[in-house]
Amino acid sequence: MTVLKDYLDTRHYTEQLCKHLQPEDYTPQSACFASPPKWHIAHTTWFFEEMILKVYVPGYTVFDASFGYLFNSYYNSLGERIKRENRGLITRPNHKRIFEYRAHVDAKIVSLLNEEVSDKILKMIVLGINHEQQHQELLLTDLKYTFSHNPTYPKFWETTLVEQDNEAPGWIPIEAGIYAIGHDSKAFCYDNELSKHRVFLEPFEISEHLVSNASYMDFINDGGYENPAYWLDQGWQWIQQENIKKPLYWKGIKGSWHQYTLSGLKPLDPKHPIAHVSFYEAAAFAQWAGYRLPTEFEWEVASHQLQWGKRWEWTNSAYLPYPNFKIAEGAAGEYNGKFMINQMVLRGASTATSKNHSRPTYRNFFPAETQWQVTGIRLAK
Repeated sequence: MTVLKDYLDTRHYTEQLCKHLQPEDYTPQSACFASPPKWHIAHTTWFFEEMILKVYVPGYTVFDASFGYLFNSYYNSLGERIKRENRGLITRPNHKRIFEYRAHVDAKIVSLLNEEVSDKILKMIVLGINHEQQHQELLLTDLKYTFSHNPTYPKFWETTLVEQDNEAPGWIPIEAGIYAIGHDSKAFCYDNELSKHRVFLEPFEISEHLVSNASYMDFINDGGYENPAYWLDQGWQWIQQENIKKPLYWKGIKGSWHQYTLSGLKPLDPKHPIAHVSFYEAAAFAQWAGYRLPTEFEWEVASHQLQWGKRWEWTNSAYLPYPNFKIAEGAAGEYNGKFMINQMVLRGASTATSKNHSRPTYRNFFPAETQWQVTGIRLAK
């Protein structure tokens, strides 16, 4: 059964990631936005228990009554929850107890999937699988942020998330016209990718390649962070207040740039695509370079001609509902719709994105100041 295999593969991959962790790594929280690994591991299990087992398995008894409070994320309809910034205070239950929780829920879900279940249950399990894949990427990016504050620059693994070298720039022309946007196949998608609709686009060109570290160094060396002419007003205020002068994880050492990665501190390769820049930085770079960021619709139309997947790519589109978007009933309705304010859309995927968790219609979204995700820049004109 495909759903059962996908479920087991996804749960196994999370646990494979955890094999690189030491016991002390499971709990620290370095920022409000960066949850501890233990919390991600428990929260993804809580999702299956709360959304499926409690709803569809008669007589199901929760593994631990306190876990709903500890590991709910933002589902207001499901009760009180610990404050996001306090997730690192959950020293107990320890990680061993969390893995017992996972084993308990896995056994129940597998038993359920070995029976004949409704399409509604299958859809919720598939949603849970995709939800866990999102948290696999968050586990990596959150852990990287925490490790980056450790003065020893620890290694999570020996392999690195560094990509192929960037290539010489080129431009792909797209003609003016009416284009279909959004998801319309029977494969899984999130509700924010629905419904398919038409947009009119003026003619434009989009870069074949992502902006490189070398190009971004030129921006820095040309006073990019000191010149307000390149910055949106809120972006300028942000870099002043937060003293931002470079991408996240860049460190100047003896006159040369280095970059913290999950395999330790490495010399910055100028040919690799820039990573860990905010929307504000992406927009400022585009202004400095004499270009702009593509809209999410331009990106989707051009995506079949692009080599994407190395970075989540900032677009110049606010995160808003598509025409005829409908919020789902129940707690699942809190998944995407309520965040359609003060967020910018990113398209593509990154080197931290889990396998089979990307598609041209995927709409990721984060606040404009976000740096800790694996975000990059593609230009348009």
